[in-house]
Amino acid sequence: MAIFVNENTKVLVQGLTGGQGKYHGLRNRDYGTNIVGGVTPGKGGQDVDGIPVFDSVAEAVAATGADASFAAVPPKFASGAILEAAEAGIGFVVCITEGIPAQDEALTYNTLVRNFPDTRLLGPNCPGIISPGKCNIGITAGEIAEAPTAAGPNVGIVSRSGTLTYQALYELKQKGIGVSTCVGIGGDPVPGTNFIDCLEQFQADPETHAIMMIGEIGGSAEEEAAEYIKTNVTKPMSAYIAGVTAPAGKKMGHAGAIVSGGKGTAQGKMDALAAAGVEIGLNPTEAGELMATIVAGL
Repeated sequence: MAIFVNENTKVLVQGLTGGQGKYHGLRNRDYGTNIVGGVTPGKGGQDVDGIPVFDSVAEAVAATGADASFAAVPPKFASGAILEAAEAGIGFVVCITEGIPAQDEALTYNTLVRNFPDTRLLGPNCPGIISPGKCNIGITAGEIAEAPTAAGPNVGIVSRSGTLTYQALYELKQKGIGVSTCVGIGGDPVPGTNFIDCLEQFQADPETHAIMMIGEIGGSAEEEAAEYIKTNVTKPMSAYIAGVTAPAGKKMGHAGAIVSGGKGTAQGKMDALAAAGVEIGLNPTEAGELMATIVAGL
């Protein structure tokens, strides 16, 4: 099994005719993802390397039965694309777009919660999701991910950082450890999917035997996850929190990565996770080594 996406997921690429949409959409298809169509208003009837293009998500869903969407569109149009997918009945939307204003993110997220509770948004400003050997939606290079095995043990990964998502995947691949699903939730202030959403799914997934979590400074998502882990997660975990040396009050990379008012520090997050029984690595490689030790004991 896997969480959120698998080999049966039918994916549309919103923005397939654009540079980024075409590049990553075709890479996803070549990995084995079932890309069934693209959407660009005004370009319906065309195709991109054999993938049909439609004018609207509703038309694409009617023609292909798509149930997931990859939104690779500029910030100005991203919120509209997400809501269009939801209105068309798409159940899972991955948005990689960076630079969407936080106010727009908040409005879009709350509109989804209120009007489209059956649609899950991953992102924005995220690398996407990969269930190795089954489905890859987003910008992650499929070759750095080790596919899970029937016998296991397999690891589920959830990360706020895009770059560290890739490192976590490759650290485990180098050790021959399979990954059930790797979810990059993104580092913006208003993510559509959070740590707890993923932890809940990994806990329930029989193909996931351990969980690796990558966090970073800013906000309270990691502390909230730690509280959830205490009472709801029984699978062993390792984690790494980026930003130990970040100065207070200065934004570091992601829009959500800022320490303010003494809250959101890396040390505070590490302490909270350690208190929940999570093994804490002081760098990404150490987190991978801790996970290898965990897996060896399963």
